[in-house]
This record gives sequence, structure tokens and C-alpha cells, in this order.
Amino acid sequence: MLSYTDARRKVIEVATSIPRPSLRTHVEIEQAFGRILAEPVLADRDYPPFDRSTRDGFAVRAEDAQAPGARLECVGELRAGGRFDEGVLPGQCVEIMTGASVPRGADSIVMVEHIQRDGRTILLERAAKKGEHIVFRGTEARAGALLVAPKTRMGYAEMALAAQAGTTRLSVFAAPRLAVLSTGDEVVDARSTPGPLQVRNSNGISIEIMARTAGAETLQLGNVPDEKGALRAAIERGLAEDILVLSGGVSMGKYDLVEQVLADLGAEFHYTGVSIRPGRPAVFATCRNKLVFGLPGNPVSTMVTFELFVLPAVDVWNGGDARPLPVFRAKLETTVREKGPMTHFLPARIEWEGREARVTQLPWQGSGDVVALARANGFLIVGPERLEIAPGEWVDVIPRRGAI
Repeated sequence: MLSYTDARRKVIEVATSIPRPSLRTHVEIEQAFGRILAEPVLADRDYPPFDRSTRDGFAVRAEDAQAPGARLECVGELRAGGRFDEGVLPGQCVEIMTGASVPRGADSIVMVEHIQRDGRTILLERAAKKGEHIVFRGTEARAGALLVAPKTRMGYAEMALAAQAGTTRLSVFAAPRLAVLSTGDEVVDARSTPGPLQVRNSNGISIEIMARTAGAETLQLGNVPDEKGALRAAIERGLAEDILVLSGGVSMGKYDLVEQVLADLGAEFHYTGVSIRPGRPAVFATCRNKLVFGLPGNPVSTMVTFELFVLPAVDVWNGGDARPLPVFRAKLETTVREKGPMTHFLPARIEWEGREARVTQLPWQGSGDVVALARANGFLIVGPERLEIAPGEWVDVIPRRGAI
């Protein structure tokens, strides 16, 4: 049985190898967040386009202010976006605001905190240095320079940079289409009233939201009972999309039919179990050049296995690279004891004491306990090589997406 790292690597390898048209679309910049850029964003001019002051203060000639006590005549004021055409002559200075264009003749900015003012006379309390508090034209980027490269995921900084360069309509890779299918005789729609032995379909909601957050467009196929004909028809519908994600029906029970139906449809299985808890029965296959994930039906298992295995596939099919798992270290607050030679992902609460992360495992009743997961903001990772860990030791954790 594969480790979770090997299973994740297999997903990335297979997703990368399947031929897929590099479909592109254009979106307005406001809709570009999270999308993968298909064409570069180039600088339309030098940045900054002028010598820019980075402080409120006074624009001076450094040679006039080489020692504390220098006195200069203030001959004007410059706001951001304003002009001062006269220039700065020997013995003069201009009051300047952050972001304003440094006037001709000046080559240093003295911060307002470091002067005394008496009318138009400015007394410098410290020497000025040439180039101090100035960003010179073109030092951030020259006209025509690459600002945002293709295959970059557009975040708020990248979007701000594109907006700065006037690229307000962006070419991005088309988002993958992901079909969501839940299974189980006991599962009913989340909006209905369940019978005494039924449960509402929370997996359909969690998978759809996680998929959208990952950058996929979703098609909700609802729930099908544990019956081969109905399941086959629903899977056939899901295979019309780029990725199919099923929840439930992948364990070893008599009515766990997902693998049987996929096999009948000619699927190639890349793994049918992963050495993790929760989520051990997870399945990954390809069928008709589409990616198919069978996730365990217990809700916590569904969420963990989506994060570990489906998310990197969405990244690759989005036209980008798979994002690494955001693992970091935290100090354990309470003793942890687990069983079984597998990697455990335990619902946990991560807090910070100063700059040090601390983690506490939360009590939970197994992989069906969504209540515990909603209280958690991350997962404590306990590897098979060490199943008992004492308080005060450093452990690996990952945040629950959207909770930190």
C-alpha cells in the first residue's frame, strides 16, 4: 500500500502525462483571482516611471546637506501626482510627499522627522546621503520587462501588478470541470429531512467548495444509491467532465460498488488504498483519459483525501504546477498515541505563542466526526515511524484550508 507522499506523487505524474488541450480564455482582471496565467504580463513603461520619493520630507541636493546643521530655503511643495518645473537650485529644497516625483536637481530626501522648520528655512538635524529614500526610474522594472510569467497563479499581488501595467484583460487557462458524485443508500439531500437511519449529504457540499477553492468549475451530480445500474449511469455522466470525484462506495463492503463499476468501464487503477488514517480506502484511476478519484464516504476522510490527492490534480489540470502541502512545525501540547503502521492526520487546534506554533490534538470520534473537524483549524501529522509523541516535541502540522 502506498504512502501518502507516493500516492500524491502518482497523482501528479498521471495528471501531467494525460494529453489535454491547453484551452485558454480571457477574463477581466476582477475575475482572475486563483486562475493560471496563459500569456505573460509585460511592463508597459518603466517602473517607477519617475524618480519617486519613499518618504514625506524634503527633496534636497546631497552636496548641500553633507553635515548636520545645514540650512536650506524651502521653495515649494510637491504632492503625489504634482509637478515642480523650476527645479532645485543650490541652497534650496522642496517639501515632498511620499509617492511624489523627485524634482529636477534634487538627489536625496530628508525625512520630515529629521528637520526643524522656521518659516521657509529648513534646518537639517542629520546629513543627507545621495539617493536616500528615492526609488529611481526603472529600478523596479524596465519597459517591456516580464512582470508576471505564464503558469503563475494569480493572487492579489499579481493582480495588482497587472493592473499597474494596464493589463486589465488577462489570458488564462480554462479551469478544469470537476464532477461531484456522492453514493450511498443512507444518504439524502442536505435540504431534505432525513429518516431515523439516514444522513444528509455533507460530502457533496464539502467537495464542491474545496474544488471551487482549488480553481475548478464544478458539476454537482447529487447522490446515487448503492445499485450498479444507477451508479454506472452517474459515473458515465461524470466522465464527460475533466475530473470525477466520488465519495463513498470504495471500502470492502458488499455494497461498495465503485471499483467494480469503474473496472467494468475499463478504468486503469493507479492505487486502491493509501497508508493513511483517515482515508485508507482512497482510490485513484483513469478512465477514458479522465481522472477519477474515489474518496471514502466518512466526511473527515473525504476532506483529508481531497486535500492530499485531488487538489494537486486540479492544480495540474488548471495549467499550473501542483502546490506543495503547506506543512510546518509546531510544538506538541499533549501526549499523542496512535496505532497502526500508517500516517495519521488528526484534527487539531494550532495556536501561536509569539512566533512559536503550538498544536493540540482534539478529541474525535473517528472519520465521521465533522463536529470535531469544524472545531479544528489544522491536522497533526503522526508518521508510522513514531506513533507515540510526548508534549514539548516538534511535530508536523498542516492547516485546514480556509481555517487559518
